[in-house]
Amino acid sequence: MSSVTADPTGAGSTAAGSATAAGTATAAGTAARVPHQVARAQGGAAGAEVVTTVAVVVCTYTDARWDLLCRAVESVQHQTLAPRRLVLCVDHNPELARRCRRRWPEGGEHGAVRVEVVENRYAGRLGSARNTAVEEVGADADVVAFLDDDAAADPGWLETLLRVYQEDPAARAVGGAPLPVLETALPRWFPPEFHWVFGCHYRGLPTRRAPMRHLIGANMSARTDVLREVRGFHADDHDDMDLSHRVAAAHGAASVLYEPRAQVRHFVPAHRVTWNYFWRRCYVVNREKVRALRDMGDAGNLGAELEFVADAARTVLGSVGRALLGRPAGLAPSAAMVAGIGLAGLGNVHGRLAMLLGRTPPARTRGLPA
Repeated sequence: MSSVTADPTGAGSTAAGSATAAGTATAAGTAARVPHQVARAQGGAAGAEVVTTVAVVVCTYTDARWDLLCRAVESVQHQTLAPRRLVLCVDHNPELARRCRRRWPEGGEHGAVRVEVVENRYAGRLGSARNTAVEEVGADADVVAFLDDDAAADPGWLETLLRVYQEDPAARAVGGAPLPVLETALPRWFPPEFHWVFGCHYRGLPTRRAPMRHLIGANMSARTDVLREVRGFHADDHDDMDLSHRVAAAHGAASVLYEPRAQVRHFVPAHRVTWNYFWRRCYVVNREKVRALRDMGDAGNLGAELEFVADAARTVLGSVGRALLGRPAGLAPSAAMVAGIGLAGLGNVHGRLAMLLGRTPPARTRGLPA
């Protein structure tokens, strides 16, 4: 398997190798090293303390990703800025937890950074696993960074994330770009605007540091004090959207930032680039999103989705215009975009009807205890 990953900074990074080696490429142009230990200071007009330390959380739930999980952990251990803690939270899988403890025993040698294996203590899934890990970190680090178990961080990932907090005192949550490492080539009809379907940076996101409504969960971070303030994650499967909206509601839109130079390599298995996966994700994600937005109260909004639809409409109209001029190459991706947006709309209607009829089960992830 080999594939070229789309680099949002324009550096054109290339990833190659097997599925178990996904994510070993280094981002071009990684900025200079940030000092690890710097005395805390007041952060300018915003009054926020300058952050200097970071903990990393990786959540996992299945043995099927074991090789990728090991690669993810190894990538954290080889950061140019060593994290203060690395917490691996196993989500309701006792056998996997035992396997992790054999691989990273409590009293054993783990490499540059010790791996702390814990188990999800709450009823929910990913959001609850992340809450468990945040509790474990406590106040031991200024920032908590979240990495998916099927993603490998570039060596300068943590440095780049932390630099945003140091340079912008308004920053409360910062996300980076998960770049796809494809097990198989994308079909010609797959629009680059829909790479969000498999959890990666997609066309339309900022190519330079900028505020963003909805960070991508495979590669995001937040100040530890802000995580406690918003009581962590409150959604089972939309935890990244939940955190982004709650932080923005509490601290303003400029407090949630996207830094595309903070890159990880997110493995995309072959089944995620099929039509069956595409349509199901468009439909189901937006059906389930209704409950997540309801649970956010005033913090929830569809601003990001409406902006996405507006941008997609312009893209589709442009491709139709080019087709009329004899250049029809973009019609298939545009047709997929129209279908995807239509399916998302149907999913939203389904979710709203289910909620009106009282058929929407409550979220199992309910946030950290007050």
